[in-house]
This record gives sequence, structure tokens and C-alpha cells, in this order.
Amino acid sequence: MNGFFDIPSDLDNTYFGLIGLHLREALLPVLAGLLAALPIAQLCVRFRWLYPPVLGLTTVFYAIPSLAVFVVLIDYTGQTELTVMIPLAVYSLVVLVPAIVDGVRSVPEETLAASTAMGFGPVRRYLQVQLPIAVPAILAGLRVAVSASISLVSVGALIGNQGALGNLLADAQKYGRPELAVNSVLTTAVLAVLCDAALVLVRNLLTPWMPRGKAGRRPKQAAARPEPEEAATR
Repeated sequence: MNGFFDIPSDLDNTYFGLIGLHLREALLPVLAGLLAALPIAQLCVRFRWLYPPVLGLTTVFYAIPSLAVFVVLIDYTGQTELTVMIPLAVYSLVVLVPAIVDGVRSVPEETLAASTAMGFGPVRRYLQVQLPIAVPAILAGLRVAVSASISLVSVGALIGNQGALGNLLADAQKYGRPELAVNSVLTTAVLAVLCDAALVLVRNLLTPWMPRGKAGRRPKQAAARPEPEEAATR
């Protein structure tokens, strides 16, 4: 473990400072993508003809390598965090729009009719009825977006020390210190797992009606298994 947490001075940061920087560069774009995806998804739900072209456009953009987008943005945003965060926000948008659309469309028609009968307008119905019911689908999309964003931040190391923990990969090669590369990979993986676990916890808190793993299947198993006395009489 000697030197494992010894961060090179050229990074001007500590180990925990790099973790904070990595989380900021990864999670702020996801938040921006979510805020942009909510109204776009609502438009796609309201105007069904809009969804196919939006889905096609976002799919094409998602196929573009992040490094190519960084190269294009450098002329406008320079070698800054913004150059890394803009593509990550768009990638998050690409993941979240289909997740939100599918979740909102899964709301039963009778639920929508009941909310309309209660006087809910389109915006209020979207915020207070459709989105809460679509929480499981939205959080599933968020889990994908967060994990992808945490891993892609490291690519920023190629444009001038903007990769947070990914900068350790460059320094591992520069200084011949493979433990820095191991540190970068392991810490990034741990951050992704912890963030995913946090989102699962949020989902469980927001959707108490959903079954929880094996606990949700126990009633069915109990119903299928005959009681000892009943089995003895058969």
C-alpha cells in the first residue's frame, strides 16, 4: 500500500479532493440531463409523433465517442471542466428521455382519467400523478446514467488534467507508478457502486408499495406451499 494514496504534486489535489472533483464532474451533468429530460419527455408523451425523431437523434449522438466531442468543444470551452461536463449531460439526457417516456406511458388510463376528473391540468397531472408512478423507471434510467457518467469522467484526463481520478491513469504511465492506475480504477468502481446503492435506497424510500426482492415473493410461496395439517389430510 506504500504510495497507493500518494498523489503526485502536478495534480494539485489530494486523494479525497480528487474524489470530490470526480463526483462533481459526474453528477452535475446527470442532474442537468434530468432537468432537461423531464420537459422533453413530457412533450414526447403529449405528442407521440415527436418521440421517434427525438429517440433517433439522441441514439445517434450517444454513438459519438466522447473524445470526439471533447475535441470539438475545446475550441469553445477550452481545457476546462465544462468541456467534460457538457457531453456527459447530453449522454445522460439520451438515457433519461426514453426511461421517463416509458415510465409515464405505463401509468394506467383509468388513473389519468380519475386525475382529470378531479380537475388536474396537464402540468399538475404530469408532476403529481404521472411522475410519481414513473419513479421506478426514472430511477432505473438514473442508475445507468450515473454509472456511465462516473466512468466517462476519466476520459477528461486526455484534455489537460480534467479527468479527476482519471488523471491518476496518466500519471501512472508518466511516472511509472502502476499503483496509481490501480487506485484510479478501484476508486472509480467503488464510487459507481456506492452511488448505485444510494439510488436503490432512494427508490425504496419513494416507492414503498413495490416488492423488495425475496420479501415480495414470500406471500406467493406461502400460498403455494400447503400447511402440514392440510397436507396430512390429502
